[in-house]
Amino acid sequence: MRKLALAAVAGALFLAGCGSGSTGSTSTTSSGAPSGGGKVQVLYAASLANLMEHDLGPAFDKSSGDTFNGTAAGSTQLVSEIKGKVKVADVFVSASTDANNGLMGAANGNWESWYATFGSSPLVIGYNPKSKFANDLKTKPWQQVITESGFRMGTTDPKLDPKGKLAAQALSKENVPSSAAQVFPEEQLVGRLQAGQLDAGFFYSSEAADLNIPTIRLSSLNLKATYTVSVLDNAPDQSQAIAFVQYLLGSDGQGLMKKHGLQLQPVKVTGDTTKVPSQLDSVLGVK
Repeated sequence: MRKLALAAVAGALFLAGCGSGSTGSTSTTSSGAPSGGGKVQVLYAASLANLMEHDLGPAFDKSSGDTFNGTAAGSTQLVSEIKGKVKVADVFVSASTDANNGLMGAANGNWESWYATFGSSPLVIGYNPKSKFANDLKTKPWQQVITESGFRMGTTDPKLDPKGKLAAQALSKENVPSSAAQVFPEEQLVGRLQAGQLDAGFFYSSEAADLNIPTIRLSSLNLKATYTVSVLDNAPDQSQAIAFVQYLLGSDGQGLMKKHGLQLQPVKVTGDTTKVPSQLDSVLGVK
């Protein structure tokens, strides 16, 4: 994760030094597809870290000849960093449509004109099987167990991460005080659970399954991540961004996403479809 963050910073410094010429330096074929050798800066929801870092990113590099540079964090946090020009990005992969809406329109800086919804993953409680509360979680209502003395429950910041917002909704709907869960950065939650610092935490089912974290369902609550992708309007390397989205939503990318537990759905484009790059028409089903 640290390497990815450093790579993103290095990419930002490179782009700042080269200016708009970095886009024009990438050669393309007559069909408009990139010929390889470029870099694509992808900001993505941290719940997809295992998919992006270990499978999809390396597979994209091998297939395209381009280089995937990814940075993971809470989707809402990434929106703030894009708008604040803290992070340079070509592609934004979010876990919530609310995050994308925060980049659209003049009031939000016109960073996005459209986004495509492609998958989802239910919110669940993932627990450490070595926790002294593990059996209670399997046999008693979760609302009761997480309020027991000594129970350590983790979540993410609702202001920075859609998962934290969904977790807050789950607690509220079940009349569980918000103080029952401690807030941590999304990229730390898995590590803290696996290290035994937490008994349980709120996760998406795909990331829990990906890491062999046992889970329990949230009763009748229907809360889930909604995954989206978009090429930012002022992407420094738009041709590489297009190539990445083509790969993500193509057959190889879909296969990898299924492998990592995402529930894929028909791609749906929201926003100004006239701004969608023509090379993406087929994978997005725009025309």
